[in-house]
Amino acid sequence: MIARTSTPIEEGSTNVYADLGYAQAGEMQRKSQLAGEIARAIKARRLTQGQAAELLGIDQSKVSRITRGQFRGVSEAKLLELVTKLGHDVKIVVGPVRRRAGRIELQFA
Repeated sequence: MIARTSTPIEEGSTNVYADLGYAQAGEMQRKSQLAGEIARAIKARRLTQGQAAELLGIDQSKVSRITRGQFRGVSEAKLLELVTKLGHDVKIVVGPVRRRAGRIELQFA
């Protein structure tokens, strides 16, 4: 009989990058969400990576990296630009001043 040991389970936050201790966790999570949306839009439009690259004005290899979640070296602004080229609207809302630091949040419709 195999002896089973209990492994402690720790509940994470809503940001895996923060849970892993990355310094720029918020930015990484937003970039990940944008990369995921780019991948979904390409799939929904049934584009090949070559067709997507032509539409987006980037190399096919960069499309491949972004859709696989490898977005290091790609700015949030560039990812937002790519999302708009795929037919999505991007809306940035600046809210009222608070006593605490503000936050950046993405919402997908």
